[in-house]
Order: sequence, then C-alpha cells, then structure tokens
Amino acid sequence: MALQFNAAIGNRNAERSRRPGMNPENHPAPDGATALPGAPIARWAVLRVRNFRLLWLGQLVSMLGDQVHLIAMPWLVLQLTGSPLALGTVLALGGIPRALLMLIGGALTDRFSPRAILLASALLRLALTALLAALVWGVAIELWNLYAIALVFGVVDAFSFPAGAAMMPEILAPEQLQAGNALNQGSFQLTQLVGPALAGLLIALLGGSATGPDGEMAPGLAGIAAAFAFDSLTFLISAATLWRIRMPERPRIAPGEQQNVWAAIRAGIVYVWRDPTLRGIFTVVAAINFLFAGPLVVGAPVLADTRFAEGAAGYGMVIAALGGGSLAGTLLAGLLPPPSPRRLGPLLLGLAALLGVGLATIGFLWSTWAAAAVTLLMGAANGYVGILYLTWLQKAAPAAMMGRVMSLQMFASVGLVPVSMALAGALIQVSITGFLASAGLLLAATLLAALANPAIRDMGLRPAAGVEAMPAP
Repeated sequence: MALQFNAAIGNRNAERSRRPGMNPENHPAPDGATALPGAPIARWAVLRVRNFRLLWLGQLVSMLGDQVHLIAMPWLVLQLTGSPLALGTVLALGGIPRALLMLIGGALTDRFSPRAILLASALLRLALTALLAALVWGVAIELWNLYAIALVFGVVDAFSFPAGAAMMPEILAPEQLQAGNALNQGSFQLTQLVGPALAGLLIALLGGSATGPDGEMAPGLAGIAAAFAFDSLTFLISAATLWRIRMPERPRIAPGEQQNVWAAIRAGIVYVWRDPTLRGIFTVVAAINFLFAGPLVVGAPVLADTRFAEGAAGYGMVIAALGGGSLAGTLLAGLLPPPSPRRLGPLLLGLAALLGVGLATIGFLWSTWAAAAVTLLMGAANGYVGILYLTWLQKAAPAAMMGRVMSLQMFASVGLVPVSMALAGALIQVSITGFLASAGLLLAATLLAALANPAIRDMGLRPAAGVEAMPAP
C-alpha cells in the first residue's frame, strides 16, 4: 500500500496527445463526438472505448482474485507454521525481486508493448496459482514451496506493475484519464471490500474438508485451496480480455537511436532526481511504505489469529473494511471539488498521517468490529489521496518516460517493503501492541515533518514542464 498524491499542476494535454500510438480512434469521445482539450468527460463514458473496457473488465476480475490471495496466503503460512516471523519472511521474499527488477520492467515497458507484458504476466500467474491450489488441496504444501512461489511472483510483478500503470495513457485521451483512473481505482477498492470477505468465508466454510495421504484431516486447507483456485480462474479471464485488446503499432526506432536498458534506466533516474517535487514525494512514499506496509500486512493476520474470536473471517472483515473505506474515499475524490493548489500538499500529508494514527490505534484493540471501524477510516483517507495522485503523475511524466517514471514510483512504494515485512515479523513477536503503536506514531510524525519541505508542501503550485526531447528507450 502506498501513499498517493495528485495535483492538477498544469495542462499537458496538448503535449500528451502527440504521444506515439495515440489517436482519436483509440479514445473516441462519447457518442462519437470529438473531445475538446480540457472538456469534462462523464466517468462512465470511458467504457465506450473498447480497449479501456476490455482492460477494465480484466483488471476488475484479476484484482478480485488478488484480494482473495491476499487473505489466503498469510493465513496458509500461519496455519503451517504459527510463526509471524515465517509470515514476514514469505511476504518479504516476494518483494525482493519486485524491488530489484522494477526499474528494468519500466524500461522494457517503454520499449515494448505494455499489453504483451501484461498478457505474459497473467499467464504465468495463472500457472503459479493453479499449482499452489493443487499443492494445498493435496496437503503436499511445504514452507519452501511458498518461498519459491513468492519469489517467482515477485519477478512477474516487477514487469507487470509498470506495464499496467503505463498502459492507461496509451488507450485513453488525456482529458479522459481522471475518469478512467477513478473508475479503475474505484473498482479496485470495491474488490478490496468483496475479496477479503469472500476469502474469509471460503476458508471458514470449507475448513477441514481436505485430507492428506495418510487420511488425516487438514483443518482449513480445503478453503485455502479453493481461494487459490478462484484466484487462478481470475487470471484466465484477465488473459482472455488482454488477448482481445488491439493496440496501435508503435513507430519503429532506428537502431542508432535506441538506448540499451541500463542507459534508459539511468535517464529515468536522472529525470526524477532533478525534479525536486518528484524526488521529495517519492522519498515520502518510500518512508510511508516502510512504516505502514509491513506492520499492517503482517500485524493484521496475527491480531486476527491471536485476539479476534472470528479468526480468518475476522481478518477478512478488517481488510474488507479497509477496502470499503478506500472505495468511499475514491468516490469522494471524484465528487468533491479539488483543493486549491496552495492547500493540496498540506491536505494530503495531513490525511496520510491518519494512516499512522490508525495503525497505532489497532494495536490496542481486541474487537474485530472496532478494528474494522478504524481500518474503514484509514481506507477512506488512502482512497481520497490515491486517486488524485495517480492522475497527476500520469500527466506530469513525459510520454517517452512514462514507464520509467511509473516504475520509479512503484520502486519507491515497494523497495523497502521486504525489509519492513521481515522486521515486522521479528518485532511483532516481542510486542505486537508496542510495535504497531511505535510504527504508526513514527509514520504520522514523518508526514507532518515533510511539510517543512517546500517542494512537497507547495506541490500544487509546481509549474507544468513541457515534454522534453528524450532519447528513445
């Protein structure tokens, strides 16, 4: 989970509309009319764009499977080992290749088709989740299997994450981006509401129906296997929708104009480093995810397993509440007028600080319903901040740099998460209450201290820069 900012910091629609591969046929205006730059586009009108409609449908189904997986995997590790340290290690292992290879994924996204990368990723995930479901159902699953699968998932994610973020500007006109992002993010928040509850019910209702080779009952594994099988099915549907998308052919690049991958990565890093606003925000995002992701992802299932009477169902309720709050925040971001440019930075930093306050609070709770109420508020703050940030970044990044800027943003989001999860797994064993309270209060203090940086505080006043001439990736 990442803090996400956005501001309408300048109109770059004219420059973005000249991006190779974008033309009126790819993103027609509603009812066939010509979309004027800056003209308001109805949120649902973007569904008339065939490529977006297919992408949105595939992502909606896939994201639902992701949320089911998010509950099933931690619960499986806890049932096999009972160890928060093992849980943190499994989750951290998947984050290592994701962080190390993310920049390569962004560079390749700028060079090749994002659709092709997403399609290959969906097929690989389909195979992995099907294998995982079979191993769990046959009670043949071992901890080393989870380490290996987490590692491969991390490699796949490193390429699919930047490809997914970079594909949206290729299939929608600039004036349609905010509507498309709002619909896509709103759908994601909806899956956060439904998916965890579905996973919790599957595990609770089907628990204890799987048997191993010796005929002994394996409590809870049948429900977990069913959750992974459902996730596998969603990747099959996602691959089918991606297969039907037809992207415009990209202009051919002369061999002498093409950068190698390492030079392309370096150009992206230099671009972000020289921009004080992007540099400052990406640093804040990294700090947030280090202090928030590990404590929440590892702490929530441990709380459910050790404190909440509802067990797996309670864990699903807490995460579902987080998704419900995020959905509400996303809807508010689409309905409320945007804050003034001068107030944008302080408002978003203040709202994000609520994540830290909420994290500190849930460490003291013993009630599932109380924890769900807190995560509902946390989700609302995150959802409001997130939808605005994504659109800003898509407009702020040069067209030729889109994949690399997105990969750097995601690197900031996930780079320290493996360390965060591993530390969370170790420190939670000492005191879960003390650890969550310390991490949450430190997060809130860090965000409030970031207001002293004028590049972040005045992010809404950042002047729009024209699209610079960049070497071909």
